[in-house]
Amino acid sequence: MLNRSNTREHPRIEPEANSANSGLVSERALSAAGSLRLHWPEYLMEAGEAGVYLFSACAVATLLWHPASPIQQFLASDSVRRMLMGLAMCLTIIAIVLSPWGKQSGAHFNPALTFTFYRLKKVALWDAVFYCTAQLLGAVAGVALASHVLQGAPAHKAVRYAATIPGIYGGALYVDTIAFVAELAISYILMSTILFTSNDEALEPYTHYFAAILIGLYIAFESPLSGMSTNPARTFGPAVCASYWHALWIYFIAPPLGMLAAAEVFLLARGREGPYCAKLHHHNHKRCIFRHSGPPATQRKESDDERMA
Repeated sequence: MLNRSNTREHPRIEPEANSANSGLVSERALSAAGSLRLHWPEYLMEAGEAGVYLFSACAVATLLWHPASPIQQFLASDSVRRMLMGLAMCLTIIAIVLSPWGKQSGAHFNPALTFTFYRLKKVALWDAVFYCTAQLLGAVAGVALASHVLQGAPAHKAVRYAATIPGIYGGALYVDTIAFVAELAISYILMSTILFTSNDEALEPYTHYFAAILIGLYIAFESPLSGMSTNPARTFGPAVCASYWHALWIYFIAPPLGMLAAAEVFLLARGREGPYCAKLHHHNHKRCIFRHSGPPATQRKESDDERMA
């Protein structure tokens, strides 16, 4: 069980929760300039996290798929490469969430995730706008940096900047439809997992592990269908650098829809009670700019245990 020192979070600057009515916020909302002035560190952190995520994706994809890669001869098939890619990205996500930046910003690095938490009233409007903008720009920067460091190797047709591209089987309409449905489904499952685990007293400390493992499994087994994104920024970075705009709409529409659907199911299952916070890792001493609803699950469990003692 976590002790009280582990559940304490840094005092929030804005917005402040209305203690008399959990889940609602004070009427005084920050303007765009105010949000930027107070929360610019979190915006830069989100850009950095998206950049690291895309840099890792490009670097690992180059290592696994480029014909000149020193390990190419040891990889028997695309299935093996996808499993290794999934493992690498799983570890990347865990590292980002547990980093000082991830603990403070919430480690979204995904506009669909941020938008869904905005829908759940955990993220203020201008924070959501700046988060999404930072994530998209950071993704482009990450791919560009990987291309520079690897001397253009990610541009090879075997790598394609680790772009998320619909499957190659069937006609264009069939492929795009399958990719859309697949992105909708995996995004729904991912967001459902994040919401239900992060608000469960036993599973809350392991939320980021569940999310990372899911992404790893998606890359290993789902990517032949949709290219595996669940993240508009993940698709946008390679698309800009590769000038590949085909089917971009799939990855900007399906993930948000899937995650929003998961949020609605979550609210229905909990009698319209929202989640505690928008962070993937709550138990740290970094400040939190999100709106909170009641105590975290582990703190509620501690209170219950104390009353029973």
